[in-house]
Amino acid sequence: MSLATPFIHRNLPRLLLEAREAVMQHTRPSLREHGLSDQQWRVLRVLGEHADNPAGVETGRVAREALLLGPSLTGVLGRMERDGLIARERCSQDARRTVVRATRAGLKLVGTLSQTIESHYEWMESQLGSARLAQLYALLDEVIALEAPAGVHSDGADE
Repeated sequence: MSLATPFIHRNLPRLLLEAREAVMQHTRPSLREHGLSDQQWRVLRVLGEHADNPAGVETGRVAREALLLGPSLTGVLGRMERDGLIARERCSQDARRTVVRATRAGLKLVGTLSQTIESHYEWMESQLGSARLAQLYALLDEVIALEAPAGVHSDGADE
């Protein structure tokens, strides 16, 4: 009996996780300095990206874009609301839904942390080159689109 595994290709999920962890090594110290978990930062980043939407962002969209399951998001939002980083309210069009927005303190934190994160991305770009970094982004977008369930875009919106 052969002890060799039948795998031919490298372990892509593991490589993607290793790449994520390598990038996050530079981000986590800044997050911890401000008392944030990785999940709280992902929520704040999503809300920062949608800060121009006065209606807020539905929690389902926050969950999809921050890559959090609903029950985890509920706990994360509770802690963030307690800490004054976000505000939650019922959706004005549908009272069954909840919308979230970053508070002034939350947006200030996004601004502060974005400087650190963007400087790290600039360093990565200087090491890889802008063309290779763009290629990396494009390849990752392609893999996400390729593996997405039929009829669902990577932003979570149905076709």
